[in-house]
Amino acid sequence: MEIVYAVDAAFRANEYVATVGFFDGVHAGHRFLIEELKNIAAEQGRKSVVFTFSEHPRKVLHSDFQPALITTLEEKLFQLSSTGVDACVVLDFTLEMSMLSAYQFLYTILFSQYRVRTLLVGHDHRFGHNRAEGFADYKKYGQEMGLEVVQAQRYSTPEFTHISSSEIRLALLQGDVLKANKLLTYTYSFEGEVIGGFKVGRKIGFPTANLKPFNTEKLIPGTGVYAVIIKWKADQLKGMMNIGLRPTLDNGKSVSFEINIFDFDKDIYNEQLEVSFIQKIREEQKFDGIEALIEQLNRDKQTVLEVLG
Repeated sequence: MEIVYAVDAAFRANEYVATVGFFDGVHAGHRFLIEELKNIAAEQGRKSVVFTFSEHPRKVLHSDFQPALITTLEEKLFQLSSTGVDACVVLDFTLEMSMLSAYQFLYTILFSQYRVRTLLVGHDHRFGHNRAEGFADYKKYGQEMGLEVVQAQRYSTPEFTHISSSEIRLALLQGDVLKANKLLTYTYSFEGEVIGGFKVGRKIGFPTANLKPFNTEKLIPGTGVYAVIIKWKADQLKGMMNIGLRPTLDNGKSVSFEINIFDFDKDIYNEQLEVSFIQKIREEQKFDGIEALIEQLNRDKQTVLEVLG
C-alpha cells in the first residue's frame, strides 16, 4: 500500500476511486466498505485509495477533547495495508479544512488535488462544515463537477446488526474483548514500556511487569483480569494481566497495568512489550489478605492456561 502524506505529483498522475473516513480500528464494517471500494476500482480499471486523517477531527475542533483511540495512526495504516487497498492519503485535519463545505472538500481536495473520479461514501458518513449535508447533496455536487458519488451498502452480520468504532470502544471499556476482537477481525492490543513497580508480586510468587502505555490517547480495556499474549522482541509469551487499583494491596486511586508472564524470569525493565487481549476472566476484587489473593492468582493462572490452550 502506498502511503501519501502530502501533495505528490506522481501519485496524482492517475485517476482514482476513493473513500473518506477516520477509520479508527479498521473494523469489519470498514473492511466491507474497502472491499466494495476495491471492486469498483477493478471494474473501472483504476486504483483504490482511502483518505484518512492524522488526528481525530474532534481533537482539532475541541481542545479539551480526549480521544479514546482503538488504533494509533501507525496501527491504522498497518491494518489498512492488510485490506489490499492500493493507497492511503493521510490528510492533516485543520481548522481551515473544517470550514470547507462539502462541495469545497469534494472539488478542491478530492477532485482537483487528488484526481478522484469516483467516491464511495459510507452509508451513514457525512463530511463538510458542520456535516450539514448528506448523500443526495454529495451526489448532486459530484454530477456538477464530473465526480461519480456512490453510496456504500450497510454492513451487518447475523450476530451483530450494528458494527461501529463506538460499539467497539464500549465493548473494550466493559472488558468484553471477545466481542471487540470479533468486530475488529483481529486481536486488540496496546504497547508500552516496562517500568518499576511495587515488587509485591515477586514476593508472593507472581512477579509482574508494570507497563506504561506509549500512547495516552489509546483506549485501555476496563478494569479486570485478562488472558493475554505478550510479544517481547521475537517471542510470543502467555500471561495474565490485571488492570485496576490493586485493592487488596491498598494501591490508592492510581490505575496500574500489571502483567504476570508465565515461565519467564528475564530482566525486562525499560523494554517494550505488546499486549494482546484474548479474554477477560474476572473482575478485579478485594481479598481478605495475601493468602486469599495467592489462592485466587493460582486459579486465575489455570483459567488463563485453559483459555490460551
